Amino acid sequence: MTAARIRRAETGDAAVLLAIYAPIVRDTAISFETTAPGEAEFAGRIAASNAHHAWLLAERDGVIAGYAYATAYRARQAYRYSAEVSVYVHEQARGTGVGSALYRELFAVLAGLGYFQAYAAITLPNPQSVGLHRRVGFRRVGTLPRVGFKFGAWHDVSWWHRPLQRGRPEATAP
Repeated sequence: MTAARIRRAETGDAAVLLAIYAPIVRDTAISFETTAPGEAEFAGRIAASNAHHAWLLAERDGVIAGYAYATAYRARQAYRYSAEVSVYVHEQARGTGVGSALYRELFAVLAGLGYFQAYAAITLPNPQSVGLHRRVGFRRVGTLPRVGFKFGAWHDVSWWHRPLQRGRPEATAP
């Protein structure tokens, strides 16, 4: 198996990326969405992420193996140097290093854009995601108990933090 080639996702990639995401929405509590978005909405999410952050995908042997993206952590101005990140890997590519490669590239892009902190939320239990986040330098900073209700059960969400760069931001926002 060849190494993954990582590139910026485009709105035209929405259908194939949605094919990775939709089963996660439909079959798991990993995403708190209860209905997968349509292709047009998903394309809009890609465009919105790329406008100020980044949405990347990994291709391996000509097949999309996963994607990672960043969005604003929160809307208030003081949060402008922080980003919330997520990664999703195709079922057949899990455990192959695709998630780590996507995150490493995403962190470099975000730091280059002027972001300093990355945050990730993980629905529990999810030992694979916890392991991935630890491998790429996140540390757990807290848990929101019983914060989401899906499939007839309450789910906890743990929050994770990873610095993207040290120092202080310049006067301008990313």
